[in-house]
Amino acid sequence: MDPRLDTNRAWWDEKVVLHAGSSFYDVAGVRGGASALDRIERLEVGAVRGESLLHLQCHFGLTTLSLARDGARVTGVDFSPSAIDLARRLAADFDLEARFVCCDLYDTPERVPETFDVVFTSYGVLSWLPDLAGWAGVVAGALRPGGRFHLIELHPAACMFDDERLEVRLRYPYFRSDEPIRTERSGSYAVPDADTAEQVTYAWPAAISDVLSALLDAGLRIESFHEYPTCHEQLRPWLVPTGDGEWSAPPALPAVPLVYALRATRPA
Repeated sequence: MDPRLDTNRAWWDEKVVLHAGSSFYDVAGVRGGASALDRIERLEVGAVRGESLLHLQCHFGLTTLSLARDGARVTGVDFSPSAIDLARRLAADFDLEARFVCCDLYDTPERVPETFDVVFTSYGVLSWLPDLAGWAGVVAGALRPGGRFHLIELHPAACMFDDERLEVRLRYPYFRSDEPIRTERSGSYAVPDADTAEQVTYAWPAAISDVLSALLDAGLRIESFHEYPTCHEQLRPWLVPTGDGEWSAPPALPAVPLVYALRATRPA
C-alpha cells in the first residue's frame, strides 16, 4: 500500500471508537430505529427495497445498516479493520443481515467480484483516493447493466475555505496537484476536541470536473447532478444552523454550495 494511504488507514483505525461514541454518529439512535441517512441521501438514493447494494468506504457501517433496514441486500467495504470489525458487531446487535469486507477500495473487484443493482458512497470519500480513474473503474465494474451509482459528496468549493478559523478565507486548493495535502492535527470532524495519537492525514482534492470525467471515461452515463446550499454537519466554523438539523452560510453571506450529488448508470 502507498505509505500515505497506510497513514490514513491508521488515522481511521484510531477514530472508530471515538466516532462510535459520538453524538455526530448517534449509534444509540440508529439502534433505536432512527436512520443514519440524512435528508439529501434519502432524497437522492430513493427506495432500495429488494435491491443489492454495495456501499464503498462505509466506515463502521452505520449508513450501510440503515440501508439494510430499508430493505436492501447490503455489502459494505472499507479499508479499516477496526471499522469493519465494529460494523459486523453492530449488524449482529441490530439483528440485520449485512456483509462487510475489509480491503483497500482498489482491491474491491477481487474481494467482491459480483455486480450490484446500486453502488453508493457519501460524504468525505473522494479526497482519500489518489486515483479517481481507478475509483471510477471500481464503481463501473461493480454495477450490473442498468444499475445505478449514487455519490453524495462534500462540495469541493466549500472545502477550499479554512476549516479552523471563524473568518471566511480561502486556504485549500480546488484542483488536484501532484502531491496531496498533508494535515496534522488532533481530533476529527466528529470529535474535534479529542486528544488523538494519529494526527497526520493525506488528502487529494477532487474537482467536480475530474469526478465527472472519470465516471464518463469508465463508461457510465450521468443521469442527474444537484448542488445543495446545506449540509448535515458544520463543515466550516462560520456556518450556522438552519433550525432543521442542517447547516448553511449565514444570511449576511451569499449561499455557498456545501454538498453535491450525482446519479450515474451503467448502460444496459
